[in-house]
Amino acid sequence: MDTMTITKAVASICGAWLILLMGAWAAESIYHVGGHGDQAYVIDTGEEEGAGEAEETVDFATVLAEADAGKGERVFRKCQACHKLGEGENGTGPTLHNVVGRDIASVAGFSYSDALASLEGDWTPEHLEEFLHKPSGYAPGTAMSFAGLPKIEDRADVIAYLQSAGG
Repeated sequence: MDTMTITKAVASICGAWLILLMGAWAAESIYHVGGHGDQAYVIDTGEEEGAGEAEETVDFATVLAEADAGKGERVFRKCQACHKLGEGENGTGPTLHNVVGRDIASVAGFSYSDALASLEGDWTPEHLEEFLHKPSGYAPGTAMSFAGLPKIEDRADVIAYLQSAGG
């Protein structure tokens, strides 16, 4: 290919790019949908702007006291792919036999991620509730890929089921 052909090809690409940019500029100036300044007339509704309803905080102890272990058993089916309730029955995840009140990362023979192994304390219902809400938020870097249970009632029901099943 000679120099003249290469120059023509580059010039045509640059020309097409220039036409595209000019078309975009013209379209933006014709069809601009930006604001038109301040409102001419504002109706006072008595509410402050941006003041939405405050998020209601729910006491977990109250929700746990009303939890249904039967519903928790159904919700626990999401967990059964990786966790077992039998003593010493590890799956992809550690056994959940007597998990409520047990030390965190304490099942013998199970290889925990560094994120869980570094945590101190016991699996209290409150700690389990936080972990089940979003495992990666409770223990960043955990190997548990479960997204979590968004409903507080589901978390309370699962914990009630784990307590009643000896898990």
